[in-house]
Amino acid sequence: MESKIKDIKLAPSGHDKINWVKNFMPVMKAVNDEYSVSKPFAGKRMVMTMHLEAKTAYLALVLKNAGAEVIATASNPLSTQDDVCAALVEEGVTVLAHHGCTMEEYDKYIDMALDTEPDIIMDDGGDLIYRLHNDRRELLPKIIGGSEETTTGVLRDKALEAAGKLEFPMMAANDAYCKYLFDNRYGTGQSTWEGIMRATNLVISGKTVVIAGYGWCGKGGAMRAKGLGANVIITEVDPVKAIEAVFDGFRVMPMDEAAQIGDIFLTLTGDKDVIRERHFASMKNGAVMCNSGHFDVEINIPELQAMTESRKQVKEGIEEFKFADGKKLYLLGEGRLVNLACGDGHPAEIMDLSWGVQFFSALYILENHEKLENKVYVLPEEIDQKIAKIKLAAMGIEIDELTPEQYAYLHQC
Repeated sequence: MESKIKDIKLAPSGHDKINWVKNFMPVMKAVNDEYSVSKPFAGKRMVMTMHLEAKTAYLALVLKNAGAEVIATASNPLSTQDDVCAALVEEGVTVLAHHGCTMEEYDKYIDMALDTEPDIIMDDGGDLIYRLHNDRRELLPKIIGGSEETTTGVLRDKALEAAGKLEFPMMAANDAYCKYLFDNRYGTGQSTWEGIMRATNLVISGKTVVIAGYGWCGKGGAMRAKGLGANVIITEVDPVKAIEAVFDGFRVMPMDEAAQIGDIFLTLTGDKDVIRERHFASMKNGAVMCNSGHFDVEINIPELQAMTESRKQVKEGIEEFKFADGKKLYLLGEGRLVNLACGDGHPAEIMDLSWGVQFFSALYILENHEKLENKVYVLPEEIDQKIAKIKLAAMGIEIDELTPEQYAYLHQC
């Protein structure tokens, strides 16, 4: 299939970006060194829907070097980097994406990728799963399994499983320790605030920051906001997570109260309508809103637009919504993932772990699909630990090992 990208001439800067992140991804280098020789994915076609930037490109190349035919589409129109896409095409990966594509184009590219009849899928948010199970069911018999990168996508997969509708095994890559403990907390925490600060060029210290959701992503966002000197408020629906936030030193209150005092609002829940009409109405002039959950539904933009008299872009990545009384609210990155819409996403060292999980999830599906049921699985602990050991070795860190006697004591009946 012919790639659909913006301009192949952009490839040189894309190669530079990919080569830069390679320097900081030792897990993926070790994986590439081992599996580019044995080529376990030879003869297999893989469709991946991911944020198409340099770190993802390295994953695609490692999969290709391991024998896979790789077709890549974007999981977010604003996170696609056109020069990286061009570089991937030059390396032999089929890419169907360009920055800022319309939702019609976005859907078309996913369908084109699925037209190749993949053996394995690698999903980010559940778009591939949703399309396959609702619109492209004729392709289901050929697919041996897949993996899912996000909390949102895993929830969608588990909903299919619970309903008895999941048609092939899926690996919950997000639920591996080497993914969520680092990617969701440190990756989201740092990259989200990099995106916010890059877009706004405002000081964070002294501002009241409202974090919606105190899961692992919310913990990361709150931790970094606190480190930047913000006064942090948490809103939650889970009483256990709310207590955890209190014990971590944060104020906890309903969004109805927080909306009146926040300067910056950050949603990380994975659900819709977290901030909506009644909250917009009570926000103070100049409040900034952004989202770091997977879909652009956490902030109800249609309700915001309906109650304001004008909407315009005032700076790259910033839209101003003006009310009849002169009040202005600001939305970053169209309500999409602010760390990618307004920044470069997670640090390379973090994605090194996440992509290690993704690679081994795909390999686990390849090697075990015949005995797996149509369920959602988590990567076996020994593989999680293998990834961590590679990372520690690359960092020059050694740890203790249990003696046989200690191991026996811990595992005695």
